[in-house]
Amino acid sequence: MNITPPLSEKVIRALHAGDQVTISGSLYTARDAAHKRLVELIEQGKDLPFDLRGRILYYVGPTPPRPGRVIGSAGPTTASRMDRYAPVLIEKAGLAGMIGKAGRGENVVEAMKRFGAVYFAAIGGAGALLSSHIIQSEIVCYEELGTEAVRRLTVENFPVITAIDSHGNSLYREGPERWGSRNSTK
Repeated sequence: MNITPPLSEKVIRALHAGDQVTISGSLYTARDAAHKRLVELIEQGKDLPFDLRGRILYYVGPTPPRPGRVIGSAGPTTASRMDRYAPVLIEKAGLAGMIGKAGRGENVVEAMKRFGAVYFAAIGGAGALLSSHIIQSEIVCYEELGTEAVRRLTVENFPVITAIDSHGNSLYREGPERWGSRNSTK
């Protein structure tokens, strides 16, 4: 399935854990420091520097591009570092999707179920391959954060897997349960 942000609730609710997805269109990058600043703006009642409604945040700090390239290696970072901020962005800013690696805390999963959001996994260690799907990169805000500045990435057929869906189903929980039951020696 190919999806294009901004994501509608219909698209979000139709995605299920385990679905292989490609994304074409605009993604935003953000890591810890940017998340903290965005949540502080929300808590102060101020506008965000970009509209997150229906959008996807990619947890990445890309390396500098080589000559002739749009971006350097762009592999996902561990998502749990954003868990304290993600529920606020989902509820108050309308964040619809996140891309990272590894599982999420229950606070994030509950916000995803309640407000309609999805978590995608990208393959860690495949940053060079993933960057080949990025056709444009521009800094949107927080340039002083360097590699952790918020960027708008234009992507084509960016490959991800729906790891946790808006219904609370999780490959991180259900995958090992299924694998373990098939390979049991009982």
